[in-house]
Parts: sequence; structure tokens; C-alpha cells
Amino acid sequence: MAVPNMPRDPRQMQMMMRRLGMKTEEVPDVEEVIVRTRTKDHVFRAPSVTILTIQGVRTYQVVGTPELRPRGAGGTAAPASGPAISAPAAPAGPPEEDIRLVMEQANVSHEEAVEALLQAHGEPAEAIMKILSRGGG
Repeated sequence: MAVPNMPRDPRQMQMMMRRLGMKTEEVPDVEEVIVRTRTKDHVFRAPSVTILTIQGVRTYQVVGTPELRPRGAGGTAAPASGPAISAPAAPAGPPEEDIRLVMEQANVSHEEAVEALLQAHGEPAEAIMKILSRGGG
């Protein structure tokens, strides 16, 4: 299904994405990706992985069919073959830019802004609306 006003030529699409501050990058030679939950592991063997960067925020897209594995007692996964390669740890808490935005717009402290962002799953607009609707700003 074609999207109106969207270029069909991949080169034009790349140029448009660059103008919008978007960048894609293929990750070559990926052997395995594991998404670990409390109860099971989703193991993708030889997936296609693309990094999409929009205004400095990196999003990883993993395409493939996962093998679901139950996790053992104590939160450990069933052993996988080969060495484990883990991604860098995600930064703790919301980005400082979002915290400042919520602090300024809702007139709240740093701690209140962080708490509101956590409750709003990192969405600054939602955090601001919740604060303002409860009369916190």
C-alpha cells in the first residue's frame, strides 16, 4: 500500500529521512539477539537488525522469527550455544532533556518530573498533562 506524498525511490526516501533528522544503519553479521523477560527468552537466530536514529534517539529493529525458551528457576535462561554478547546498558531513567521540559512546563521539581515521566512511560506530554490535571503546577 502506497503512502500519499511519499517517495517510492529508495534514494529519495533516504534524502527525505536525512532532512527530517532520521538515519538508518544496518548491523552486519548479527548471529543472535535475545529478548529476556521474567519468564522466557525470545531468541532470534541470524536476524536482520537495523538501527533507526531520530533526533539522537536510537531504536533497534529486529526482524526474524524468535524461538521461545522458558527461563529456569532463579531467573536464569536455558544455556545458549556460543558466547553471550550483550548490548550496552540503557541509561537509567528518563533523558535529562525530557526532565527539564516537564520541570519547566509543569513548574515542578526534578524529582516530581522524573516520577511523572516514569508513570507516563517516558512521554513528556503525558507527564505534563497528568501533573497539570492534578493541580501540581
